[in-house]
Order: sequence, then structure tokens, then C-alpha cells
Amino acid sequence: MTGFSSNVGSYRPVLSALIVMTVASSAAASSHNPTHNLWSRDATTTSKAKSSNSAGAGAGAGSLQTGNFPPIVQSMAPSTMTALPATFTPGSASPVPGAPALPSTILNIASYPPLDLIPSVNSPEVKEWLSQIDMTKIPSSAPTGLNGCSNTSNAAAVKSAGAGGNCWWTCGGCSRDTDITVCPNKATWGASFDDGPSPDTPILLDYLAKHNLTTTFFVVGSRVLSRPAMLQYEYEAGNQISVHTWSHPALTTLTNEQIVAELGWSKKVIKDTIGVTPNTMRPPYGDIDDRVRYIAMAMGLTPIIWTTSPAGKTFDTQDWKISTGIVTPAQVLKNFQDIIASASSLTSGFIVLAHDLYPQSVALAVEYVLPQALAAGNLTVEPIITCLGQPLSEGYAETATTNVSTGPFSTNSSTASPKVFRNGTDASGFSGNVNKPSSSSILSVKPLMYGLSTSLMILFITLL
Repeated sequence: MTGFSSNVGSYRPVLSALIVMTVASSAAASSHNPTHNLWSRDATTTSKAKSSNSAGAGAGAGSLQTGNFPPIVQSMAPSTMTALPATFTPGSASPVPGAPALPSTILNIASYPPLDLIPSVNSPEVKEWLSQIDMTKIPSSAPTGLNGCSNTSNAAAVKSAGAGGNCWWTCGGCSRDTDITVCPNKATWGASFDDGPSPDTPILLDYLAKHNLTTTFFVVGSRVLSRPAMLQYEYEAGNQISVHTWSHPALTTLTNEQIVAELGWSKKVIKDTIGVTPNTMRPPYGDIDDRVRYIAMAMGLTPIIWTTSPAGKTFDTQDWKISTGIVTPAQVLKNFQDIIASASSLTSGFIVLAHDLYPQSVALAVEYVLPQALAAGNLTVEPIITCLGQPLSEGYAETATTNVSTGPFSTNSSTASPKVFRNGTDASGFSGNVNKPSSSSILSVKPLMYGLSTSLMILFITLL
């Protein structure tokens, strides 16, 4: 099967225009509306995010540093959907050895929760999922309040956010040994894209196909229900599919039952679409604590976050902020340069956070970030499952071969090295592996813009 070349070629001028545009006023781009600072690992704005007009980032990126371009397009209207070059019929063979044949993409929308809303906890499906979890062993911490670390009502949660407490990643960067945060081998990039599939995802898929690359897609259940054929194409192309919840909430703000509903419905719609169930997940915004971890792992989902360097640099491109005007394309490229520079100090490989939800982030990925990574010549770019030394089949519950207990874990265990997941929970250890916090704002305005963007996409598709 060919890529998207015939349909994407006409988009290149548009993509280039999006890339070279920058915010007219640097002050406007750098300003941070405090009312939008919903989620942050640190309330202090990093100076690096405001000083990206320094060294260039290659032939294309160098011109971005001059700042002599028109203002960035800030409209949240969705891109015109790029047509898939092919679709798959029910019964098509899976690319994963031992996996069942591909299901139909004709999903009964009425059988699923409303798009982009936290699902009801009273449905028969959620009640069944709840019955499979020992709820008495879930850590007893209460749901956090909105606004994360800056919310005074979260003072107790912030105080216990470290490894000796509830290990809340959002406030301090705490991760457990059962979280996947790095690739074992140095100079290995576990590539991943969150929040799709979107109207712009085919452009990314075309680039990946042309360069014989695959990645990990952390898909939102509501987007899967909106674009099942696109998810099937991602899967059939050999990409890893992973869970990113149903409606993209900050999971620590939810009740236990709501977390189960978010993860369960996402797992279900993915299996209904591609025939297999992912055994990994990424919490939106990286918002995870021991309560969320327990529930995810009890549901057979190993958490994957992105890398944090020993110096506290989070490997987040912040590409999603371009569409909000908070950062410029040049700043995102500078973030990527900093990530690559920080990677050299690691004894392992790394996992980077990027997105395929917005046209600007996809354009940056296919015209600058990925080309620069390939041009470096010393990086292996691959899905997270394969960067862990596992075949693609180990990323799905139906085909994973290693049995791992899904029982309770201990937060007092003293394991020394990160665990590599198989097909469920690693119950042998959950010891504190604390990463230093970053000074950058991770989760500032994305919740608002994400909801607006996805709502507009749904409206656009409905009108077609």
C-alpha cells in the first residue's frame, strides 16, 4: 500500500507557510494569561521558552530564528480533511502476528459515550470493568482540584507528591519504576504523537511511510470513534496504538470510577476498531499519581510518560502551544534542539512528547523535527514498544506472550531498575524514581483549547 503522496503534495505550500509564520508581537507570544494556567509542574515561566531566537536548527529552522515573518495563523478551525488513499475491508489481515483479522469500521455511535465528555459511571460496561478491580486496594488519596499545583485546595496533595507519598508527576515530576519514561538504549528516540487521529494525521502518516518510519500513537477514544478508518490505517501501517483516555481529562481530578470509565471506553473503541487492545496508556498532561497508576495497571495498562533529564529538562516539544499563540514555531524548534542536547547526557534513550492534533504541530514534525532527527544520522527513531526491545505484538493484550501479574503492587518495594511491561501490571515493585521538576509550564491552556478544537472538528465533519 502506498502512502498519502497523491493527496498531500498540494499541502506542502500551506505547511511551509504555517512553519515560517511567527507571532507578530513577541510580547503577545510570551505573555501568559494567569487565568489559563490550569495545569503546571512549576508556576515559574522558563526563560528558555522566551529566548529562542538564538542558534538556528538546520537549513529550514535557521530562517525561523530571524523573526521576519507574518503573524502565525491562530484560527482554531480544523484543516480540510486529507482523504485516506485506501481503506480496509473487514477481515483484512493484521500486521501483528497472531492478532485477529480487522473488524468493520462501521461503529454504532449510540453504543458509546458522548464525544469529549467524561463517560457515565452507571453504564453496564463500566460496572463490569469496576467489578474486575479490587477497589479496596486503590490508594486512598482524594481527587485533586483543577489548576494543579497552584490550587491551594491541592496543598496536601502537593506536599505528598514525592516518592514517599502519592508520587504525583504533575507537581514535582515523580515517576515510579513501573512507569515507562525512557528507552533502554542510548541514541534511541521512542517517537510518539498524542491526541489524534486528526484531519492532519494523514500528512504525518505520509511522511512516516516515505521514510520507512513508524511511531506510537496515543489516541483519544472520542477521536477514534470520529475517524475509525484512520486508526485502522495507522495500525495497518505498523504503528503502535496506545490508550490516551476517552475525553482527555486530567485523570487525578477524577473519581476512581470515572478513571475506569475513561480508560475502559478508550480500550473498547480501539479494540472494536482494530481488533486488539493496547496494554499501555499515557495520562493526558502526564497527570498521574499512585491512585491513577493502580487503576491503570489493574486494567492491564502500563503508564508511559516522556523523559525527564537529570537536570530536570522534560522532553516535551510543546508543539501544541503554537495554535494558542503562547509559543512560536521557532520556540518549538528550540525546545527540540534542547531535547537533543539533553539526550546526550543520558545513559539511555528517550521518549518525546509531540502531537498530531493541530496543523502547525504536524507541519513542524514533517518539515523540521523529523527531518533533523534523520539528518543527525546517529538517532534510531522507532515506536516506544520496539525501543524497549519488544516486538509490536507485545503491545497488545491479545498477542503479548509474557504473563505478568495484575495484582496489587507495593509502594514500599525497593526495586533498582525500571520495569519493562508485557501484557499487564508488573506487581513486583513500585519504588520511587523521582525526576526533578521542569521550570517550564506543561499544562497551561491546553485543556480549554483542546475542547474548543475538537468541538470544531466534530462540527466540521458533521457539516460535510
